[in-house]
Order: sequence, then structure tokens, then C-alpha cells
Amino acid sequence: MLAMDQGVVEEWLSEFKTLPDSAVSSYASSLKDKGALIPALYKVIRENYSDLLEPVCHQLFEFYRSGEPQLQRFTLQFLPELLWSLLSVSTARDPRTSGCIEALLLGIYNLEIVDKDGQSKILSFTVPSLSKPSVYHEPSAIGSMALTEGALANHGLSRVVYSGPHLQRESFTAQNR
Repeated sequence: MLAMDQGVVEEWLSEFKTLPDSAVSSYASSLKDKGALIPALYKVIRENYSDLLEPVCHQLFEFYRSGEPQLQRFTLQFLPELLWSLLSVSTARDPRTSGCIEALLLGIYNLEIVDKDGQSKILSFTVPSLSKPSVYHEPSAIGSMALTEGALANHGLSRVVYSGPHLQRESFTAQNR
């Protein structure tokens, strides 16, 4: 990693720690203007053995845990790279791997499956029906759907799928990866 990139990341790490709570929102909106920061953070994540990886993961988790939507989006933009890094290290079976990426991903997962009160979330989804119009199609253009979608629509049945409650995780295993 170049010294310039390292300096940008170290400055970013120290900025948030000294920030008062009243300035978090303006700080979050100013992050997108820091052009050199995002590529430097990607380099830190790609280099699994960087000294900066653990503080970067900790900072990204603090951003996500803050509840500020812009800081959460800032963290989530690194999610594909974090997943790739974790999976590539786990397939290499390298014992020197850092657990900070795993801890960050588990922390984000555990925050997502509970609401603000700490209760498990149960999400519901309505499965789209071809017999009802949407922005993508008109039901009459599809043709006749004799006893399938049309028959369900006439009876007012709609299919709702529920997801949850999900268990909190403490580590990644082959089963929950």
C-alpha cells in the first residue's frame, strides 16, 4: 500500500473518533466528497494482512451501528469486497487470517435481524401474481390462465411469505456461510 493511501485511511480513522454527536450527519454527507478514501479502503480490505484492516473493520462497524443511513450505506458499499475477501481467505485455509472481517459481517447480520428494541424481525413478502397488473405487464396481454393464476385472483387469494425470526450467529460455519 502506498504511503499516501495509508495516510488517507489513518486520517479517516482519527476523524470519526473526535467527532461530536451533533456533527455525525454532516460528516456522513461529506464522506462521498473524499475521492481518495474509498479506493484506499478497498486496498486495505484486499490486503488481508494490512495493519490497518482491523481498525478499518471496527470503524465500518461503528458506522453501521450508528443508525445514520448515510454511514450505513457507506459501510454497505464495501460488502461485496468484504465477502470476497472472507471467502477467498477461507478457501485458502490460511491460519494467519484476521477475524475482523468475519466479526464485521457477523455484526452487520446480527444488527439486521433485530429491530431497535432487540426483538427478532419477521418480514413478510407478497409473491407477485401474473393475474394482477403491474408496471411490468398487463394481465390481458398474457392470455388465458385457466385454472392457475386467474382462478386464485377470482377468489381474492394472494400468497404472502414470511421470513424470520432468524437466529443470531457468533461465527461462520460451513452450514451458515
